[in-house]
Amino acid sequence: MSKSVLKPVAALASVAVLALSPLAFSHLDENEFHQSYRQSYFALLGANFGPIGAMVKGEMPWNQEQLQGFTDDMNAVASLNVLRGFPEGSDKGTTRAQPEIWENPDDFAQKHDDMTSAVKELASVVEGGDRAAIAQQVGAVGQTCKACHDEYKSKDYLY
Repeated sequence: MSKSVLKPVAALASVAVLALSPLAFSHLDENEFHQSYRQSYFALLGANFGPIGAMVKGEMPWNQEQLQGFTDDMNAVASLNVLRGFPEGSDKGTTRAQPEIWENPDDFAQKHDDMTSAVKELASVVEGGDRAAIAQQVGAVGQTCKACHDEYKSKDYLY
């Protein structure tokens, strides 16, 4: 590739990085790092799970390629260690995390493991392309999310 072509490509890449960098830190609050970390994690899970559910429910057109992409991204996010975002003392601040998380850390961790396993299985099922099996596994993922939300997530910010 010639230098005349590389310069505009490099400039465009630089602009894209600068333009997109606020998105990477949209939840970052340096005074509440742990709260920001876990909120970003769950926002990314939801941003990928929403369209998956919408396709399964027929609320948006079924697109197997997009479905695979959302599922792969959700699986990648789910594989991150969000539990490190819940250290002692991070129960205060801008959070919906109920105090029961710190009272029952083993149960909370198990519920997280259940969710990551269900998401991993969803990625496998989506590869097969069987819509009925996909819908069933989407329901299973949703149940793991609900199990944790029911016990450990407040509807409103606590502090």
